[in-house]
Amino acid sequence: MSGRRANGPAILFDRVDLTLGRTAILEQVSLAVAPGAVHAVVGPNGGGKSSLIRALLGQAPHRGTIRLDWPGDAPGTIAYVPQAVEFDRGLPLTVEDFLAVLCQRRPAFLGPDRRLGYGEALARVGMAGKGRRRFGALSGGERQRVLLAQALIPAPDLIVLDEPMTALDEAGVAIFETLLAELTAAGTTILWVEHDLAQVRRLATRVSGLNRRVLFDGPPPEMLSPDRVLGLFSAAPRSMAGALAS
Repeated sequence: MSGRRANGPAILFDRVDLTLGRTAILEQVSLAVAPGAVHAVVGPNGGGKSSLIRALLGQAPHRGTIRLDWPGDAPGTIAYVPQAVEFDRGLPLTVEDFLAVLCQRRPAFLGPDRRLGYGEALARVGMAGKGRRRFGALSGGERQRVLLAQALIPAPDLIVLDEPMTALDEAGVAIFETLLAELTAAGTTILWVEHDLAQVRRLATRVSGLNRRVLFDGPPPEMLSPDRVLGLFSAAPRSMAGALAS
């Protein structure tokens, strides 16, 4: 990060608790995300990763403190990329229509506002010329690329990624890596929930292991040792933990 100005915020989670019914989802979660970092959160299914994101985005009630410290006087742009999107595939909705629903202020039924750069965003994710295709006819990987595209409109200062690589093919993964590098170069803060530990080792600047509590936090090469990974996934079947550690 030396020599590069961070445009994104620092994020502080301080003793965050989240309970659904009588089930504790997050317990005393404390971690800090540095401005301009690629900070990955890893852990087993049901360990609270997506709940942590929902709490950050204001979608889940919680106790404790979550604070965004923005550079300058005003908040910047926050983007969110989910694992997938639920929709009626029979809807006569084009890719540009879908982007219009998510990205523009004027009603989408008035048509896409192409001044927002839909074509440029689609080109960056390898979907150039596909704005008029029906969204429901896309493959899972293509839909995920469109979700990545919408996060670029406008350019984000903080981007929250919830397992964005799940449906991507090899070419899509390469595009994601390029985007990650471009966003990092722009000083964007990236909070990235991911299950692929090999990708986290290669691409993240810091990693936190979450299984209701934060079990480790630090540089990926040090934190993602076999012993730590097995401890993190101890609530999951041992065979699964071993596969993830390899």
